[in-house]
Amino acid sequence: MARRWRLNRRLVLEAAEAAPDGIGGIARTWAPLGLVWAAVDPVAGRSERIGATDLARLRVRIIIRNQRRSSPARPQAGQRFRDGARLFDIEAVAEADPRGGYLVCWTREGQAR
Repeated sequence: MARRWRLNRRLVLEAAEAAPDGIGGIARTWAPLGLVWAAVDPVAGRSERIGATDLARLRVRIIIRNQRRSSPARPQAGQRFRDGARLFDIEAVAEADPRGGYLVCWTREGQAR
């Protein structure tokens, strides 16, 4: 029997785009690709100091329903999920179950504290 996850969080899948910054350079912007229902499960966290800033780094496993490989709604490493002001950078994506019904997205959430 396949495992069933509780997909109770609505996330926006976003991809980076390059846009002119108005002074001759390129700025990265994020464009929405679609909405997904997900199970969001914090796995591990740590604190690190960068300069004068303490950062809380949280590793989060996000489970969604599988999408066709050709679908723009299928997440890829380098994209991110948005949940309001929270951002989850996608590091890796794999099938979460033997039948291929779900995908597991390994992400990192980082926030200055």
